[in-house]
This record gives sequence, C-alpha cells and structure tokens, in this order.
Amino acid sequence: MKVPLLDLQSQYKTIQQEALAAITEVLTTSAFAGGPFVERFENHFAEFCQCRYAVGVGSGTDALWIALRGLGIGNGDEVITVPNSFIATAEAISQCGAVPVFVDIDERTFTLNPELLEAAITPKTKAIIPVHLYGQMADMDPIINIAEKHGVLVIEDAAQAHGAEYKGRRAGSLGRAGCFSFYPGKNLGAYGEAGAVVTNDEKLAERMRTFRDHGQHQKYHHGIIGWNSRMDGIQGAILDVKLKYLPLWNEARRKKAELYAALLAEAKELALPFEAEYARHVYHVYPVRLKNRDQALSRLAEKNITCGIHYPVPIHMQPAYSGLGLGKGQFPVAESCAREELSLPIFPELTEQQVSYVAGQLNELIR
Repeated sequence: MKVPLLDLQSQYKTIQQEALAAITEVLTTSAFAGGPFVERFENHFAEFCQCRYAVGVGSGTDALWIALRGLGIGNGDEVITVPNSFIATAEAISQCGAVPVFVDIDERTFTLNPELLEAAITPKTKAIIPVHLYGQMADMDPIINIAEKHGVLVIEDAAQAHGAEYKGRRAGSLGRAGCFSFYPGKNLGAYGEAGAVVTNDEKLAERMRTFRDHGQHQKYHHGIIGWNSRMDGIQGAILDVKLKYLPLWNEARRKKAELYAALLAEAKELALPFEAEYARHVYHVYPVRLKNRDQALSRLAEKNITCGIHYPVPIHMQPAYSGLGLGKGQFPVAESCAREELSLPIFPELTEQQVSYVAGQLNELIR
C-alpha cells in the first residue's frame, strides 16, 4: 500500500466542478488582482475567524510582515517568538528591522511556554508572536495577560491553525491580529500562494490594506511607502469555495488523529500528539516523537509510506541567524523536538485502511 504525506489531487477531485466554475468566473470577469472575489472571501473568512476584518495578501509571510508593519514595529524593536517554527516567522520580524527573541516551548504542545515568557521581555520588546503549531493554539490567556502587563502587542501566527480553537474562540481572534498562510498544503490551501491577516481593529485593517497596495488609498495617490501584496482573484475565489468545506475537513483530520492515537497507544517509545484541555486541535500535522527518528523515516519509506520532518534545524541554529549569537543548548526543548519529531501522513481524504497500515508498520518497526 502506498501512503503519501499529503494528497492534494484527492481533495481537488471532491470539489472539481466548483473549483473550475470559480476559476471560470474570475477569467470571465478578468478580476485578477484583488477585486470582488478577494473581497467576498475576506468577508467570509473574517466571519469564520470570529473577527470583524480580514485583509487578503500574497502569502503567509506577507501576512506576518504587514501585520508587524501595520502595528508600527520597526528598527531596534524586539519581538518574542519561538525557535521551532518555519523561518518565515523570524524573517518577517527581521524584514521590519526588528530583532527576533526566542523563548523555548512546552514539551507537550510544541507551542510557546508561558512560564518562560516574562523573563524574555525587555524595554525594547514591542510584540509577542505565539505560533499555533501543527494545528493547536498556544496557551493564550497567560500570554495575553503577560503582554498586557508590560504593554506589549500580541500577534498570532496561525499559519497552521485554520479553525483551531482556544476555549471556544477561533485562531486569529485573540491577539491584536492573526496571520494565516494559504499555502496549498494547509488545512485551507489556495492553488498557489496567498495569505490573510484578521483583526478587530478597524484602523489597523485600513493601514494593512493601504500597505499591501503600494501605500495608495486611491489610485496613484500614495500616502505611505507600501508594497505590492495583493491577493490574486483566482486565489480568493478558490479559497471561498474551500472555506465552506473547512469544518468538515478539519473534523476528518481529527477522526484520523483519533484512529492513530488508538492504534499507537501501546507504543511506549512514541510520544503522541497532546491535545491541551483548552484546545480544539485541527491536526495540520500529526507529529510523533521517537529517538531513532531518521531510521524510522527511512524504514517507513521502504514500505511506501511518506513521512516528513518539520523543522529539523531550529531557527536560532540556522546560518541565517548566526548573528544573534545563539547556539546549541540554548533552547533544549525545541532542539529535542527537532531531533525527534516525525510527521505521519494526515489529510482529510486519508482512508482508515491507510492509517491502519501506517500505524501497523510503525508498531512493527518499534517492536
């Protein structure tokens, strides 16, 4: 049996007619850059995230950068985040002229450890970016309480958490802004690059809309120096089609995660994903931890099972960030996860037979 890590073709086949109709509508009206299809999706996505506004942009990286710029983060400021994220989280901070400051993670949730947060705050700290990793939100109440105590902004990196919840509140709705990626493999993925920022702050939403469109509030009238980060009309139309199915797809992911958990329960050498009491996990990734991760990856590949490794090199150990002077041993939990994390196949269309095959082969390998 062949089991891919992800199968975008199987999802496309379930919505093929709607997707083609949506693309045809964009082609027919030639609303290619921004426009009504993007606006329609923005309205629906804001509602989905329990927010007043959504601003569609060119990518998830742009979403982080534009949110930071919109909130006035700039040269010499410090922004706290975690070292076990895709590098885009830190890149966006750096591209604003700010400095990323890392805090280690909770060993069970892989998200920012609130107990370590306050010690990292300095007079230069202007924002905190908790990363809702693998489909589960960070523990937001203590993070927000600490931020408010010190007058610091909170920006959610929700690039892997479309529809995830914290005590009944959707990802993106708790901070000053929430940033999403719609890279094709995400729970809500475009047919190319796209992203969005959600917020309840009207002035922030307006600043971000202006910035994404060359700083113009009307054509050829540029109030600020901006950038070109408009969402494509085709992406807006496709995302609007797919958004209707997101709750169903997320529930399918949860069912697959439950099955994995049942089938792997006896494998004591594995650390399985932990769903926090406060959380509704949407399992963008199904990460397990085991000591001989690289060997397991190779052996499972021999059985036609494609697994992945998310973030084998933490950001503070990347050559790009050597200038921060941080090294091995600085963030032991994140570094341990980088050595041990193995992402098992998970996507809505994954069959129970495929899950059983993966779990069976992994159990056999461990035995």
